[in-house]
Amino acid sequence: MLPELAPKMLAMVLSRPGAPLELRELDVPQPGAGQLLLEVTACGICRTDLHIVDGELTEPQLPLVPGHQIVGRVARCGAGVNGGVISQRVGVPWLGGTCGSCRYCLGGQENLCDHAVFTGYQINGGFAGYCLADARFCFPLPDGYPDLQVAPLLCAGLIGYRSLRMAGEGRQLGIYGFGAAAHIVTQVAVWQGRQVYAFTRPGDLAGQAFARRMGACWAGGSFDRPPQELDSAIIFAPAGELVPAALQAVRKGGRVVCGGIHMSAIPSFSYDLLWGERSLVSVANLTRQDGEEFLALAPQVPVRTEVTAFRLEQANEALAALRSGQLEGAGVLLVDEQIRKRGARGD
Repeated sequence: MLPELAPKMLAMVLSRPGAPLELRELDVPQPGAGQLLLEVTACGICRTDLHIVDGELTEPQLPLVPGHQIVGRVARCGAGVNGGVISQRVGVPWLGGTCGSCRYCLGGQENLCDHAVFTGYQINGGFAGYCLADARFCFPLPDGYPDLQVAPLLCAGLIGYRSLRMAGEGRQLGIYGFGAAAHIVTQVAVWQGRQVYAFTRPGDLAGQAFARRMGACWAGGSFDRPPQELDSAIIFAPAGELVPAALQAVRKGGRVVCGGIHMSAIPSFSYDLLWGERSLVSVANLTRQDGEEFLALAPQVPVRTEVTAFRLEQANEALAALRSGQLEGAGVLLVDEQIRKRGARGD
């Protein structure tokens, strides 16, 4: 006999782009066919959440509960889902569902599906006591990671891992923007035997020290020249002016990977920065294979996430800290039992 669920929950809701999130009481959703109802325990704060809240990503389903690095326990299953998963801990990533039948889905590129839906964007996400998720797009989570530490692996880790693979196997790797994804990717790259050169905002000595603690062999400002030519570079910062800077830092035949979902305009640059068979590519979303591979790899490294915890009702403070560059590593919202009880009582 399953325990009875409260009919109401608390959630942080975006009513319009540019507005602060509002703490509201909502009905606990009911799972449909193929869905899981998750009791959320933690949800990572991602720069993509910031792009959605600030209106830089322009197609959210409003009103919206953001959040797509969700850690939760299965509370209910919809029709067609094996009830044996009840109480299991699972993670929900950005990719919330695909059509499964287009040329991209059939060709192993489901991350490019034209009909994909995304968690915390077209689907209500994890800034709430409960959320729904497509069972096919949830991941079992590795043991040994508390909820707080495993949440950033679900986007910062997964997008970082995909970006690292696309950067190739070169030994000298540059990383522009040293936040949640970079501090995870650096650990993986160093474990693989690479040298990491970290680029932060000019004058950000604390960020550069953090990068060195995470394993970077060198850290400097965004437009500094590293002491050695790079084989490849990954840009996580959403700043288009870093593209020519990164191209200038990589060797002939090198590659620059843009790892974010949004970037400011890329300024014009002379062709000689691209010439010499340098390449410039972007990373879009993730595949379920990325998730399976990375979540199996993370304990081997082992990846250790640096996290700042916030309560659910502090989501606006967490987003402000991310916006201003004050977070070291990743920010995570914790959803405790008291939040759900408050939602149940309506106080």
